[in-house]
Amino acid sequence: MAINSSIEWTESTWNPITGCTKISLGCVNCYAERMAYRLQAMGQYNYKNGFELTIHKESFSLPETWKKPQIIFVNSMSDLFHKDVPDKIILELIEIMRTNNRHIFQILTKRSERLALLEKKIQWPENVWMGVSVENQKYTYRIDHLLQTSARIKFISFEPLIGRVSKVKLKGVDWVIVGGESGPKARPIDEEWVIKLRDLCLSVKTPFFFKQWGGVRKKENGRSLQGKIWNEWPKSISPSSA
Repeated sequence: MAINSSIEWTESTWNPITGCTKISLGCVNCYAERMAYRLQAMGQYNYKNGFELTIHKESFSLPETWKKPQIIFVNSMSDLFHKDVPDKIILELIEIMRTNNRHIFQILTKRSERLALLEKKIQWPENVWMGVSVENQKYTYRIDHLLQTSARIKFISFEPLIGRVSKVKLKGVDWVIVGGESGPKARPIDEEWVIKLRDLCLSVKTPFFFKQWGGVRKKENGRSLQGKIWNEWPKSISPSSA
């Protein structure tokens, strides 16, 4: 069965690939790396290599066994567009998502350059959402690469938001997620940064989802922004977890 997720903007996770490497400031305190080494210490077979990139062919067919339609975050413990994932594997996994069209699959990457390079090879299924992570103004170029794709639903995850984003292209973006960093070394998030992005979304009618303030005490800090929980989703989508 699918692994139920505590991530607020999805329902389940599917990890046909695990492991990754750091490429930008948002990776510094990677939650997936911490979790991978914890699972390795617990003797979990899929994490016997720790956080080394590992392709799990035996997991490719799992979506076929999940009969209940779900919103599924693909590779929550890796990055589909990592340089060490062969093109043919990326295309094979996207084809599996197409075949299992009762589900919605969410892909998120920091490696938008490779996404742009592979765009001509990808025939985007309607049930696949493509997103990029942007942690501060420096990495907003990833949005340009995202907008060059033909993915039906395009989204941005500003998480962990570790700096102000004052200029950003939202035309053509279907969804925006914002969240602070969590964990023992969490960097602070400024309320002004969140409000700025929320207001930009409101100005162009882009659905806005505020995931968390984060910090060491994530649950205590909550996810209310100016007294409101922002749970907006791409139009026509009403997941059971929303």
